[in-house]
Amino acid sequence: MSDYNFREIEPKWQNYWAENGSFKAEDNSDKQKYYVLDMFPYPSGAGLHVGHPLGYIASDIVSRYKRMKGFNVLHPMGFDAFGLPAEQYAVQTGQHPAVTTEKNIAKYKEQLKGMGFSFDWSREVETCDPHYYHWTQWIFLRLFDSWYDRDSNMARPIPELIDHFEIKGLHNINPFVEKEVQPFGPEEWKAYSANEKESLLQNFRLAFRSETTVNWCPDLGTVLANEEVKDGFSERGGFPVIKKKMWQWSLRITAYADRLLQGLDTIDWPEPVKEMQRNWIGKSFGAEIDFSITGHSDKSLKIFTTRPDTIFGATFMVMAPEHELVRSIVSEDHENELDKYLNEVEKKSERDRISGTGKVTGVFLGVNAVNPFTKVEIPIYVSDYVLVGYGTGAIMAVPGHDERDHAFARHFGLKIRQVVEGPDVQEEANDAKDAKIINSEFISGLLPKDAIQSICEKVEELGIGKATINYRLRDAVFGRQRYWGEPFPIYFKEGIPIPLEDSDLPLILPEIDEFKPTQEGDPPLGRAEDWLFDRNYNYELSTMPGWAGSSWYWFRYMDPHNDQAFADRDKTDYWGQVDLYIGGAEHSTGHLLYCRFWTKFLKDLGLISVDEPMKKLVNQGMIQGRSNFIFRDNKAKKLVSKNLTKDFNTVKLHVDIQYVKNDYLDIESFKKAYEEYDDYEFVLEDGKYVCSWEVEKMSKSKFNVVNPDDIIERYGADTLRLYEMFLGPITDAKPWDTHGIDGVFRFLRKFWNLFHYKDNFAVKEEPASEEENKILHKTLKKVEEDIERLSFNTAISAFMICTNELGKIDSSKRSVLEPLVIALSPFAPHIASELWQKLGHDSDLNFEPFPKFNSEFLSEDNFEYPVMVNGKLRTKIAFPLDAKAENVQKAVLENEIIKKWLDGNSPKKVIFVPKKIINLVI
Repeated sequence: MSDYNFREIEPKWQNYWAENGSFKAEDNSDKQKYYVLDMFPYPSGAGLHVGHPLGYIASDIVSRYKRMKGFNVLHPMGFDAFGLPAEQYAVQTGQHPAVTTEKNIAKYKEQLKGMGFSFDWSREVETCDPHYYHWTQWIFLRLFDSWYDRDSNMARPIPELIDHFEIKGLHNINPFVEKEVQPFGPEEWKAYSANEKESLLQNFRLAFRSETTVNWCPDLGTVLANEEVKDGFSERGGFPVIKKKMWQWSLRITAYADRLLQGLDTIDWPEPVKEMQRNWIGKSFGAEIDFSITGHSDKSLKIFTTRPDTIFGATFMVMAPEHELVRSIVSEDHENELDKYLNEVEKKSERDRISGTGKVTGVFLGVNAVNPFTKVEIPIYVSDYVLVGYGTGAIMAVPGHDERDHAFARHFGLKIRQVVEGPDVQEEANDAKDAKIINSEFISGLLPKDAIQSICEKVEELGIGKATINYRLRDAVFGRQRYWGEPFPIYFKEGIPIPLEDSDLPLILPEIDEFKPTQEGDPPLGRAEDWLFDRNYNYELSTMPGWAGSSWYWFRYMDPHNDQAFADRDKTDYWGQVDLYIGGAEHSTGHLLYCRFWTKFLKDLGLISVDEPMKKLVNQGMIQGRSNFIFRDNKAKKLVSKNLTKDFNTVKLHVDIQYVKNDYLDIESFKKAYEEYDDYEFVLEDGKYVCSWEVEKMSKSKFNVVNPDDIIERYGADTLRLYEMFLGPITDAKPWDTHGIDGVFRFLRKFWNLFHYKDNFAVKEEPASEEENKILHKTLKKVEEDIERLSFNTAISAFMICTNELGKIDSSKRSVLEPLVIALSPFAPHIASELWQKLGHDSDLNFEPFPKFNSEFLSEDNFEYPVMVNGKLRTKIAFPLDAKAENVQKAVLENEIIKKWLDGNSPKKVIFVPKKIINLVI
């Protein structure tokens, strides 16, 4: 039989595709466009493991299929190349992050090309390339030079706002601001100093500096986003994170909150991702109400509540630890207790505080507020369950009808008052949303909707508040105190941030001697010698966060070599939205939110024509690792086989899976790798050491990483591609198990052998039989439908069934095999291209039309009935679809197999269900 030599075939076709530019997309083609994109990877030093290519394989199948369906396909790849790991490595070793990153990218590209992906490498981008981050800086300057107009519901240039101030001041205009700005007239504006004007403009700019409470990681020397902190520690490295106030750059994403919410209804994204974004944005309707503070006539405590109708049940107040009034109202005898508490809170992340895990904590400030409706004094506390970033950073606590308020009240022995109809609230809160209000004077007996309206009207009448809308979404902190990132195109003149001219871009990262913060505590860029604008003015020393370059990269793929614009408008109009985007759900409230924000902003500036970046998003599931474990005796130098551990006192330890096969430890290779176990006794079962196993996240720390290079060396890239898709639905998590890969490899060899007899290519030119046509067209229909719905595992199953069926009848006809080669090529492009050439073609298979199925061969004349005796399957018999019941019964009773099971008895009943079953009851 002819040998399927993938080690020769696969490099051959990879070189052919590269040399011929097979996958270069045309701009502005007459063909209908289709843009397929993967979330571009961060190039880590470890390279790819088998979990990484899952989404790339899926997107590649779609890309190849769409080319065959006549689309002009854009399927690019690049690298999200700025990142903390390379900088941490630089701190440890002194090697420049650019050197590390370049080396890692080379490794990634080698691996990706070895898998036969149809990427258009001519459009490759790297976010750390100055030619790329030139335009990231350029977009930042547009953000800095824009404000948000509520009336037109879009961003507009800052010079327009300044012109308005010159003529009318802050009147007859409706800009988005988060903190109230006192109105001023044109004469006041003109009288302001340059510093005062810029300080005022910072309230309106979409990119701005402010003193912000941030997640500060001293060990990493940088600010971290909320999603980069877990349980009070950095996600990268596990270092402690504290809350700290710093001057920091931020982007005013909050101006786009409503548009970000509304846009979710227009895109085909997974509902869990959309729901996460809705919750992250957190739109809520309610009221702001001012509570007076006893002993502080010049101050009031403003709260936001979605349930102002429960105000008669407010029995205490709680402020966020970071609230600006905390230190100014605390009584002298409570200051020490407050200081201790604030130090503890600094160690907690916002995520931990939101989750509500842990014990109830808080401190009394020694001061009271006055409930404006009951006129009762109520104590003011500080607690970490209130966040400064949500609402006003203070709440009226209604313990009878909120779980966390209830737990707090029980812990501190505070009064609990019931104001909503329902069960008693002394032991458990009743948070009913539709029960009548009680014990609340003029709103008693009303349902919440009417009670809320009544209270809001009263609040406005009394001048102590107003009905309002609140969002949980906060402005995005946009600065990092590290080296390896985009420099801000900003310098400072007398403390005022001044943007560079476009002609001065890109501002390139300077060389520095070390990658640590300076001794004075400045970011690493503070080490740069003579890094000044115009030899006189200091540049901003922070750099942009890792998500800056990933917030617009898909547009750059449309026009990657343009040195005059971030992308040509004709090209962005042609390619429009990404049609299919594949990546992880872990980016739901990070990258996937920021990219939507930047798209809407660029649309406002008239630079693009789309309002959403990606039409359809698919979150690929995670390929999990299959870990192996050994058992070490705690009392003696023994390693005990799994099923014998009950007789020993053992501890379970991870073992590198490369020393395990089918859960049996290769003791000799293990001892060579783990010298510390060289003198250990191995307690064996039947002469073998059996390891236990678990399914876990694939990780170096768990020694369960499978390198795709090893799989390709042993089985080939086509086998890897097929196997990863065959593991299960693209969106599901599934464990990697190398045991199953042999079956996929055998399938490819079986498919290859359909074309060969002994060592010769043996495809016949005879017409296909009806049976062969039925097998072919059933498969083509199934495969096309499955690709369209991204059900790749079932498509591969259909190919396997087809190959087995054709093998059974020794089918080797061109009219059958040639369409199958084309249909298989999106999944296994190397073997398909080789067979296409063997079939006598010199054309590029990638652009052959995808074969159409013929529905005439899909209709069945017969149906194969399962025949049961007393409910148990005994045989199958085929009958014409229009067969009459009496004829079917007669034939069944004459069947030799059925006669055997009847054993001379006549059935009491014959059940015949057309196109379903036949059952004989005896």
